[in-house]
Amino acid sequence: MRFRDTSFNFRLLMSAAAVGLMAGGAAAQEQDTSGDAEARQETVVVTGFRQSLQQAIAVKRNETGIVDAISAEDIADFPDLNLAEALQRVPGVQIDRDGGEGRSINVRGLSSDFVRVQINGMEALATTGGRDGRANRNRQFDFNVFAADLFTSVKVAKSQDAKTDEGSLGATVQLRSAKPFDYDGFTFATGAQASYNDLSEETDPRITALVSNTWLDGRLGGLLSVAYSTRNTFEEGSSSLRFRVPADDGCVAPFVNLTRCYQSVGTITTADGTVLTGAAAAAAAANGAHPRIPRYGRIGYDRERLGVTGALQFEPWAGTEITFDSLYAQLDQTRSEEFLEVISFAREAGVQGLRTVDLVSGVLDDNRTLVSGTFNDVDVRTEQRIDILATEFFQNSLSFESEISDKLRLSGMAGVSRAIGKNPQQTTISLEAYDIDGYQYDYSDPNLPFFNYNFDVNNPANYVFSSSTALGDASIIRLRPNKTLNSYETGRLDLAYDINDIFTITGGVSYKEFGFDVKEWRKASEGVTATTLTALAANGYTLADYTTVLTNFGQGMDLPAGTPTSWIIPDLNAVRQITGFDCNCINQYGDWRLTRFDGETRGAIEKSTGAYVQVDWNADLGYVPIRGNIGVRYVETDLTSFGILSGAEETVNFKYEDTLPAMNIVLEPFEDVLLRFAAAKTMARPNLTALTPGGSIDSSPPGLSLTAGNPFLEPIRSNNVDISLEWYPYEEALFSVALFRKNIESFNQRLLRTIPYSETGFPNSLLGPGVTPDDLFNVTTFVNTPGGVLNGVEVTAQTPFNFDFIPEPLQGFGGIISYTKIDSEFDYIINVNSGATVTQPLVGQSPESLSATLYYERGPFEARISSSWRDEYLTTVPAASGNDVEGKAATLNLDFSASYELTDKIELTFEAINLTDVYDERWINSDRQNSLNYEHTGREFVFGIRYRY
Repeated sequence: MRFRDTSFNFRLLMSAAAVGLMAGGAAAQEQDTSGDAEARQETVVVTGFRQSLQQAIAVKRNETGIVDAISAEDIADFPDLNLAEALQRVPGVQIDRDGGEGRSINVRGLSSDFVRVQINGMEALATTGGRDGRANRNRQFDFNVFAADLFTSVKVAKSQDAKTDEGSLGATVQLRSAKPFDYDGFTFATGAQASYNDLSEETDPRITALVSNTWLDGRLGGLLSVAYSTRNTFEEGSSSLRFRVPADDGCVAPFVNLTRCYQSVGTITTADGTVLTGAAAAAAAANGAHPRIPRYGRIGYDRERLGVTGALQFEPWAGTEITFDSLYAQLDQTRSEEFLEVISFAREAGVQGLRTVDLVSGVLDDNRTLVSGTFNDVDVRTEQRIDILATEFFQNSLSFESEISDKLRLSGMAGVSRAIGKNPQQTTISLEAYDIDGYQYDYSDPNLPFFNYNFDVNNPANYVFSSSTALGDASIIRLRPNKTLNSYETGRLDLAYDINDIFTITGGVSYKEFGFDVKEWRKASEGVTATTLTALAANGYTLADYTTVLTNFGQGMDLPAGTPTSWIIPDLNAVRQITGFDCNCINQYGDWRLTRFDGETRGAIEKSTGAYVQVDWNADLGYVPIRGNIGVRYVETDLTSFGILSGAEETVNFKYEDTLPAMNIVLEPFEDVLLRFAAAKTMARPNLTALTPGGSIDSSPPGLSLTAGNPFLEPIRSNNVDISLEWYPYEEALFSVALFRKNIESFNQRLLRTIPYSETGFPNSLLGPGVTPDDLFNVTTFVNTPGGVLNGVEVTAQTPFNFDFIPEPLQGFGGIISYTKIDSEFDYIINVNSGATVTQPLVGQSPESLSATLYYERGPFEARISSSWRDEYLTTVPAASGNDVEGKAATLNLDFSASYELTDKIELTFEAINLTDVYDERWINSDRQNSLNYEHTGREFVFGIRYRY
């Protein structure tokens, strides 16, 4: 993978900051040898952000495993607005954004599929729709479902112990909501904010409230918290839907007027200025990468969030505590897309696609990209898509802890959760302009290309709503509603016994049942029918009745001169009102009935039963304190999955087991210096989309092929080793270095193999007459392949700047900086037919990442500015259209926040989010790095007030 050298200055700046922090720490340590300095340090009282940092350091220091934490004082005081955004400050944690919001996380190079999330001790899977409209159908946790205000602390456990549930290779993220016993008696807190986005120019509210009280001398408590917000934003920019080289994708000599080739080629100017004609020009054009669907567009997001937590706690007698937690979250979204695009280049095989396009002239750069061109017979499309998305999540859990005796403790938990992702409307409608001559594109600026459509894109008369394929693709009214349901039911029981003052033995059993169910429906024909057009005309409707104009596109983008900033788009809501296409019926405008789409109808029930035993100790090795744990977890997994295979529902069962030893050791060789060592065998279960048996089978000779998911996939297993050195020289300070290695033994990839049918695991009832289980089939499915090794290092420095050499007016400053470097190599299958591979880093893993925060807190005023930089990384291997990989460019986010306490109860707040207005820049092909997307969402400015009683 070739990385762009765009980050040197930022890394240099951050490195200098790290040196400054370390030097400051050393100076402070030296000063603390004096009595005056010690006295001054002892009298410092911290609140607000500094207090949350101090609490996080205490959690990290006291844990036996390798842990990082974020904490907050109360509901209105979480360090960041978005929970994922807050987590990116944790060393080794990187986030992925969707629509300008942090959605999922990556920990130590491993994507969200390998990270487990627990809410109040119970595993959770929350899903919502993203750029593709459908709900997340993997195991990742979508953090944007929840308001950050619902949680008071987050703990990221990067090492494993036997007591922790299996399923994570990267980390276990533990979210904790507020409890009544966290507060002294009656507590009421509320906050209100107004958020302004400078791109959408919308202002949205955000409201939080918490009330908590205790009774019976503090032995009974109840708490309720609510968070509500709306957010109206949009992202604008360019996209290409991949680049493609015709000769790499089926275009053969003489390279013109053939399938997957241009109809004709005029002149090609090469990078050295040579002008080619005839056969030489045709060959050069066929070997040049072109965008499949070059376009500009706007994607709008209208979000409404509601989150509610409730908790009851009861201490019936000393040493016993019972807690009931309830969490409800709802995220409703309306997502719209408006694009003006050329579709001919993406119709490689159709007679009305690329084969009818004349490349009049083009320029080929030295990177095999047709960087600009003029074309005839191009089909232009304008489209609108609207998704209505609703995510509903609830979780109820009952837990208890009881001291049976001075040495024996019993604890347990039972809970249930549901995450329902509904997409009742996923509809796309288009208008066409066929056979346009003189169309031009110019990707000299790969992210902000120039497009000349050579006609007035704002005149409805230049478009048609067409049912014919004679000139090109028919217009579409595409309906794809869908629904995803995830469910969890779990229970566990743990018993701990203190053998003596040094050793404690803990054991327990657990049961989890996870349900996954996906359904999608589609219309029989997605093209507009003649019936629809006839009825529209008969009722007097014209294009003017169901079109509108997109305006004010490209604000602040520095678009090339002449690029359209407005254009006609179909008005989907007007078409729905006229035709009633969402009726699931037949009416005068057509057949709108929906039927099951087999390719997206599947499900699974995964049951896991586990048991563990663990020994903890806390002792002295000579004069060196040493603590730790060692144990083993055994788990059996029973998977029942179903899918639609050639029209028939197939249900398959598969069982496997894992024995997972783990060890964590902490030594304190010097005062305030900790040396940690951790080793564990871990496992992560395969993606849900790969496990279900849906697909197709051809069991009639001579075909004999099977394409399906693989319900017999083994989990991804890894041997992890961690070493960490931590120094806590004084209050609020931490300097640490951590090394980690993950030897991932296996991976899941898609591959074509020729094997006897009996080895597929599918039932013999699917075989046709005369076909036996011993016959060879061409089977395309997911298989377990060799994994790879991931190595990394994390460096963290955190300190207040309350040093004697700093002038009194500047007292109150402090800083945090963390740096992560990761290296990995994996062999990816890039051709399912041949098994050819390419060696690349792990998907989702940035080679380097940095985050830094400078904060100030003195008296009633506090402020902080935070930056987070992430190096570019791969998103897809292999990529489509003959490309090897897709990736995302490096990003630098800068945020600022400040607050002022008017009284001990009232506080004013201000936040500026995404000050760099960072673009979501994605590319395809490791050599050419052609643009996939280049879009931004604008900056946000948030003003608020908090009240606490």
